[in-house]
Amino acid sequence: MEGAATAQALSRIGLAGLAVMGQNLALNIAEKGFPISVYNRTTSKVDETLDRAQNEGQLPLIGQYNPRDFVLSIQRPRSVIILVKAGSPVDQTIAALSEYMEPGDTIIDGGNEWYENTERRIDEASSKGLLYLGMGVSGGEEGARNGPSLMPGGSYGAYTNIKDILEKVAAQVEDGPCVTYIGEGGSGNFVKMVHNGIEYGDMQLISEAYDVLKNAGGLSNSELADIFAEWNRGELESFLIEITADIFNVKDELTGNGELVDTILDKTGMKGTGKWTVQQAAELSIAAPTIAASLDSRYMSGLKDERVEASEIFRKEGLKEEISSDINGISSVDKKRLIDDVRQALYASKICSYAQGMNLLRAKSSEKGWNLNLGEMARIWKGGCIIRAVFLDRIKKAYQRNPNLANLMVDTEFAREMVQRQAAWRRVVGLAVQKGISVPGMSASLQYFDTYRRSRLPANLVQAQRDYFGAHTYERVDKPGAYHTEWAKLARKARV
Repeated sequence: MEGAATAQALSRIGLAGLAVMGQNLALNIAEKGFPISVYNRTTSKVDETLDRAQNEGQLPLIGQYNPRDFVLSIQRPRSVIILVKAGSPVDQTIAALSEYMEPGDTIIDGGNEWYENTERRIDEASSKGLLYLGMGVSGGEEGARNGPSLMPGGSYGAYTNIKDILEKVAAQVEDGPCVTYIGEGGSGNFVKMVHNGIEYGDMQLISEAYDVLKNAGGLSNSELADIFAEWNRGELESFLIEITADIFNVKDELTGNGELVDTILDKTGMKGTGKWTVQQAAELSIAAPTIAASLDSRYMSGLKDERVEASEIFRKEGLKEEISSDINGISSVDKKRLIDDVRQALYASKICSYAQGMNLLRAKSSEKGWNLNLGEMARIWKGGCIIRAVFLDRIKKAYQRNPNLANLMVDTEFAREMVQRQAAWRRVVGLAVQKGISVPGMSASLQYFDTYRRSRLPANLVQAQRDYFGAHTYERVDKPGAYHTEWAKLARKARV
């Protein structure tokens, strides 16, 4: 039966889909000593990957040019990773490969897939006796090649079949490889989705720090590069802060004038995982204002032509693009203080973003019975992935101290830090408002903190309004039960 494959030793694993992420992950697996078969519908991609395998150390990578030879070149029980565009291309690839697979074989989808699609595919695969994993892969092209963060969910049996490979291929940190079995169903894809939502928040907050420092503080790109590099040696140490420092130093080679960052169109792209995160937060009644603000900011950035036109309309009405500094007599900014204030505001805001993501994971885990270990989620994000940051170790320890922590902000250590930083945080948001600089992520984070820390909110008035026009009833603070009041009748009586 295995004709074409018997001429050479069988591979330990296979990978289909050889765009850059697929190529890099395949080369990573081969470099760790696991012979791997690769396949792509466009045969030139197979040849390209074979060339790279030779040039990068004569790695044990075997190219196959049709689905049958590819599947049959892998040792039983077969494990095949698919890295193709989410949606129908995944279904098409599964259909092409599963025709030659046998009961007990495993399919691993490594793309950014909607978790419910994964759960549907788990059922479809199970009907054929196949095992299935939906595996989040974070770290971009570099991570795929040198060590990503991996989030596999689905069949535990499928995970055990390739656990040894994943633990070698994943990024390595002091407390182990950045991979763990996430849970059943589409949990791996869901966790990766929330990871990306937190990533949206992180990037938005950093961009706001840049905006305030540049447009309120008047800092140059060179100064910004030094500031972010310094921040990366402290509590904000992270991949995104590190690359931000790098970005400010890159010159525009096309024109030879200034830094490249200033010539980039202020219009942010997206692939959908941030929107999914916000939609799921709404479905689960979980407040995620920082992540939602980051998504809204991307939508607003997309209105470039409208914003240019609006800027001109308001300018003609007497409004300058950057509000003048004469509001409340503010005419100058203490740069040194501003830099330190922005650092503190960024840190406190980031805690809110991670708190929202973790609460979303807990809510979904409870709904689906996934039994997610939030401390372990933080641990596997410490290396390889885009949101890797030194303070993830402290998030891990917070959930180890109390697995039922209601909110990351009320962990003793983080609560202390929030209180210590809130004055600087308020100064930054206040200054931005006065200067007309939009800081939706930082302000949403501050409002999240202020709302959560208050023992009483004006929601009593909202409940009264709901009961007034819709007889929705309300509860009292002094007696149990549901109450309804004839508000209009009593209001008329009160006016007499």
